[in-house]
Amino acid sequence: MSDWTWDWNPSEGFLTEGLPPGVIAEVERLATELAALGPDSERVGRPFNREGGLREFDFLAGRGFISFLPIPRHECVYICHITWTD
Repeated sequence: MSDWTWDWNPSEGFLTEGLPPGVIAEVERLATELAALGPDSERVGRPFNREGGLREFDFLAGRGFISFLPIPRHECVYICHITWTD
């Protein structure tokens, strides 16, 4: 188990405005799972050919994706963008 956490960047209100509650809950669940991976979260999602930097991960059968930034020195995964298609 990792001591990493996750957070919204820029803010929860900005990123989740207008999203259905179920989508927000799924993003929060995924963020918790990414934080549990700790430093391995730098290898999850796209791009596949390198570690670190801004990453993307599909969710809910490809109906949306999140962009996230794992920062090892903060021990935190930051959710930076949510794309959702109705």
